[in-house]
Amino acid sequence: MSHQSSSGSMTLKRQFRMRDAFTIAFVFISPIVALYAVFGLVMQAAGPAGWWAFAVVLVLQLLIALSLGVLVSRWPFQGGSYQWARRLVGESYGWAAGWAYIWTIIIVIASNAYAIASFIPPLLGIPDFSLIEHIAVALVILVATTALNLIGPVVLKILTRLSLAAEVVGSIVLATVLLIWHREQPLSILFTSGGAADGDYLWGGFILAMGFVGFGFAGFETVCSMAEEIDRPEKNLPKAIVGALATIGIVVLYSSLALVLSTPDFGAVITGAIVDPAANNITESLGPGIAQPFFGLVIIGFAASMLTAQTSISRVIWSFSRDGVLPASRFMAKLSQKHRTPNRAIIVVGVLAIVITLLAFSEQVYATLVAAAAGGFFVTMGLVVVALFARIVSKKWHAGPFSLGVFTLPVVAAAAAWIVFEVINLAWPRSPGEEVPWYVSWSVPIGLAGIALVGLVVWLSVRDRIRAVNRDLHEHHQIAGEEDTNSAESVATS
Repeated sequence: MSHQSSSGSMTLKRQFRMRDAFTIAFVFISPIVALYAVFGLVMQAAGPAGWWAFAVVLVLQLLIALSLGVLVSRWPFQGGSYQWARRLVGESYGWAAGWAYIWTIIIVIASNAYAIASFIPPLLGIPDFSLIEHIAVALVILVATTALNLIGPVVLKILTRLSLAAEVVGSIVLATVLLIWHREQPLSILFTSGGAADGDYLWGGFILAMGFVGFGFAGFETVCSMAEEIDRPEKNLPKAIVGALATIGIVVLYSSLALVLSTPDFGAVITGAIVDPAANNITESLGPGIAQPFFGLVIIGFAASMLTAQTSISRVIWSFSRDGVLPASRFMAKLSQKHRTPNRAIIVVGVLAIVITLLAFSEQVYATLVAAAAGGFFVTMGLVVVALFARIVSKKWHAGPFSLGVFTLPVVAAAAAWIVFEVINLAWPRSPGEEVPWYVSWSVPIGLAGIALVGLVVWLSVRDRIRAVNRDLHEHHQIAGEEDTNSAESVATS
């Protein structure tokens, strides 16, 4: 089945099945990225007992996944949060949600390229790159990823499946080896902080660790942005995002347990003497001969995550462009002749990620942008989940094929509460003016404010078109005699 685009006779193809949707959601988060990107931060914040943050946050993130499953089942449209928010509240509200999401993912893409560049020297056994070399390698990686995405969906399917297999097998095998032959700590250490957080374990330790883990477990919803390219999305996407998150959570819990129990000296980790305890454990336990292939596995995880992120966010930009609510919409709304994919939007994403990467001439500016991405995930999800909660409470919600029944309200309410908590947790400065400049401590609100300011300027330039789209959608609902619609034909309103 294909979906008719408003940009001409071109149509999107239903070329991804349930298995593909699961794989894309799984690979975006990636158990390696979810764990190794935050493990050191979690241990420094909360010590060995920080392991419980992975378990607690997994349960809370599953509440969000279920809530978004309810939404995508009702509105299985290209663009994800943009399409949901505009139908829940209105065009400008949806535009704001989509805008925040676009920049969140673009920053993630740039940060993944930067991270991959940092793992290349230990993989090859060469000295670390200088800052200029680091940026240059990251730019090459971004160009290569964009080129792979332009080849077509077949490349995406093959690479994501290979990555899934490599990551799951690698993570489970490595964790099992560490647990059986290189265990250094008893299970009881999971109930101690090891001196982390200077006695302020709850606020300065565990809650801070929850913030890091929340970012690690974010992104499972990106595949929903490709809904019109997925077979039976109203049924398959809810199962894909919930299943992918649950599977990743189990792998991460097992792998993180192995890393905690194989850590010989938590004092050195907590003081920062060991910056990367995961890599240090593997190197010390298994030797550099095993550690180097491990770095290759990490690179695969980050690269696959980049690839899927660029694929999904190009669909959000295309969805905006189909409605004509971005500058250069007519250009970006065109689909490729061969695969009927938004190649122009893919190129735009690559260019914008390159611009972000060039800002890495300052580590503090780059850290601010990455922190903004962490907050951006939860702000975007908050905009749609809180709006869904309000719609349910006002008894104006009509469920799609995937429904939680009587549990819908409590699940969505709990998800909304968790999101609000996590936004505050990520944005609140832990040490303003003490060890780092004030603008680094306030990096999340500053980064989000920057995204909002640029968004305001762009919104003002297209607000007349946004209002026209809102009128068209409202008139369609009136003609159809319903408050909202699940008809694919109503997506394109231009």
